[in-house]
Amino acid sequence: MKDVKQRHASLFLEVSCQDETPRLPLHSSIVVFLLSYCECKSFKVHLVSGKPDSSQALQGQLPEFLDVRVVRAEGLPPLVRDCRLPVVLDETGRMCRAGLAVVLRHIINKSVEAEPSRNDVLALLGFKKTCLKACAEVSKWTRLCEIGIPSAVEEHLRNPSSQQPQPPPPAILTLERRLAEPVKVHNDDKIRRQKLKHLRQNGNHDSSKGSGDSHLGDGLELKTALAKLSVAAAPNPTTRERSEIRKVKTNDLPVLEHVFAEGLYFTLTDVVLLPCIHQYLSSIRSHAASTLHCLPHLLRWYSRVQEVPGVLRAAKACRTTLTVPEKPPPLPAGPPVEGNPASQLEQEDETTAQLPFVGGPRPTVTKLKENGIEAAFAPHPCPEWTLPWDNLPDAINPTEGKMSSIRTVRKKQQLNNLVAMVTQLAKPGYTVVDFCSGTGHVGIVLAHALPRCKVILIENKEESLIRAHSRSAELGLENIGFIQTNLDYFTGPFQIGVALHACGVATDMVMEHCIQAGAAFVVSPCCYGFIQNAVKFTFPRSKKFQETLIYKEHMVLCRFADQTAPQLPPERRLIGKQCMGLVDLDRSWSAESHGYRVQVMTMEPETCSPKNNMLVGRPGVEDGPR
Repeated sequence: MKDVKQRHASLFLEVSCQDETPRLPLHSSIVVFLLSYCECKSFKVHLVSGKPDSSQALQGQLPEFLDVRVVRAEGLPPLVRDCRLPVVLDETGRMCRAGLAVVLRHIINKSVEAEPSRNDVLALLGFKKTCLKACAEVSKWTRLCEIGIPSAVEEHLRNPSSQQPQPPPPAILTLERRLAEPVKVHNDDKIRRQKLKHLRQNGNHDSSKGSGDSHLGDGLELKTALAKLSVAAAPNPTTRERSEIRKVKTNDLPVLEHVFAEGLYFTLTDVVLLPCIHQYLSSIRSHAASTLHCLPHLLRWYSRVQEVPGVLRAAKACRTTLTVPEKPPPLPAGPPVEGNPASQLEQEDETTAQLPFVGGPRPTVTKLKENGIEAAFAPHPCPEWTLPWDNLPDAINPTEGKMSSIRTVRKKQQLNNLVAMVTQLAKPGYTVVDFCSGTGHVGIVLAHALPRCKVILIENKEESLIRAHSRSAELGLENIGFIQTNLDYFTGPFQIGVALHACGVATDMVMEHCIQAGAAFVVSPCCYGFIQNAVKFTFPRSKKFQETLIYKEHMVLCRFADQTAPQLPPERRLIGKQCMGLVDLDRSWSAESHGYRVQVMTMEPETCSPKNNMLVGRPGVEDGPR
């Protein structure tokens, strides 16, 4: 491997073994493929393996320009050990990025930073640079691409079927249906009118619902997609369409078909999927004809991806030969069949019984009261406690986060409450995790106030975490670390979890993570109106609330729990506070069923925030029925 002399960040990739032979699992293969596509030399690559000779054994799967070495798991830096791979650790050793989507997006940013002319690499981030940015815990699409399909293919490769053909895994079928759906993109009206013109020029006048002859639809979509990828492509001159095209109503325009996974343009999602689909197709080559008849759109996507400039070059660098089945099955005529398992991708599961529903907060609150359920708040154990703000370094002050003076006063009051609770729980040697840390207001104060504890800030927004890292460096804090990741990728041990105004289900995710780790928690919820059934959670959370309310009634509580703004009438704010208390009572009872003792209290002073509830949970109580 070639030596890279300048100082670089470290990229850690997992190596697995199959029949004693080292191999790259799919999430590692995906990272390597992106490095090859971007021609990125910004990282030292560390293969995490129990076999010291893995580098030689895997040399045939790695681009020659990579600087590669092998490390054992027990020799990993502490922050890296706390995360699921892949992981990038920066040059300071204090900040890492973990999880497939986060690492891939970081590689793209570093590649563009090193070579700003690589517009094709920047385009991988998609419209508004949001491709795979939503976390897998709440986005079904990110979860499918980042976890579902790689896991399904890995399972298929570990347990290959016999000579008897097997149906594709459900995750693959989900992707097939997604590729069969019409595309909605920014400014698609213009492209759809161009497609209508294209179809009429080719003699297809019955084009209001799209064309059954796929090659006619292929032309414009594929031309539009590849033109964006071509460096030499010049924009078409702006001309008005003929009047007969302009007068066609939007609903009567032909739909756009998928060229790539997210629509018309090649994005990071295609980079993630290509190694997965390639390995799946290669594994079933012996009986492909009988298995692939139900995947026509996937095969067409697999063929189109290979037309993207740079894809074949990147595959060759990874010693991968992409192939296309000789005779792909024809696309089905008409819309996708309803009832396919993949149709569940964007739907929320309704797991609660559909009992008669009575709307509004008062009927729901009354129903709970009739069943012996009322909001109750524990007294604050230290309402007067405050940090010595006048004696603290300037970088700890919330004004460093560029907020107004009024907000600064309120933020200090909020921090007083959380830090007071954490300091009561903390012991020397504890690890405290600030989840959804933002720019580090809570975590930085805790690291300063608890010098004998280790504090880790976890945040999925890179810009916020970079600012927190900068503030920490100014203070010279030695007991602090930063991880850009989603909660599921943090696997390290800790004793206390804290979150200030974690939005919607993020509060429930933090509490669940603390419960799984057996850690105490101090959380202040926010954005109750954003609470909804997600991939990992259904509501209500506790058994007694589930026996009393259906999902829609719980959503009423959540919606009205957001009605606490100071400009609202007092009676309305009071109802909002009551609904906040009920939602958090449900959360506390759910935690208590796992052996926790939980107090729901109001932060002091109450005016520090419209969302002034605080839940403090301690493990170690016997399980209860709630």
